[in-house]
Amino acid sequence: MDVIKKAIRDVPDWPHEGILFKDITPVLNDGALLDRALALMWPSLNEETDIDKIVGIESRGFIFGTPMADRRKVGFVPVRKPGKLPYDTYSETYELEYGQDALEIHTDAIQKGEKVLIVDDLLATGGSAEAVCKLVESLGGQIVGVSVLVELSFLKGREKLPDYRVESVIQF
Repeated sequence: MDVIKKAIRDVPDWPHEGILFKDITPVLNDGALLDRALALMWPSLNEETDIDKIVGIESRGFIFGTPMADRRKVGFVPVRKPGKLPYDTYSETYELEYGQDALEIHTDAIQKGEKVLIVDDLLATGGSAEAVCKLVESLGGQIVGVSVLVELSFLKGREKLPDYRVESVIQF
């Protein structure tokens, strides 16, 4: 984990002044680090854990969620910003550390009772993960966990997800 943590670089004042962005692209650029990161993103989710779908949060959640779904041979569901999905959607608004945004999911993406793992690159304030949990549950999905590569613990995003198992590989 230390080698992955050391590869993540800080970018000050991005996307807004006062934000210290944790850039994971150096991890993505190194095949061995990416493979290790993917393997570590579910240390407590063994092969027997029943998962029907992996939901990836736009956009870096796609990077991790798609290969995780492929490795488990389950479906992948993209959750996107408004206006990006071509079919009927449900939408959920959430607060960012620097504003407000919304996420959408196709209305037929998850069937009632399906077990879902939510994946993203980073957990900060927890707003986007909380919104996605609401979207998944509005479709009748059962959330088995939330898995992220990086958690910014000082922003207390985990506190918005008290009813879910949250797994993070690296904490800052």
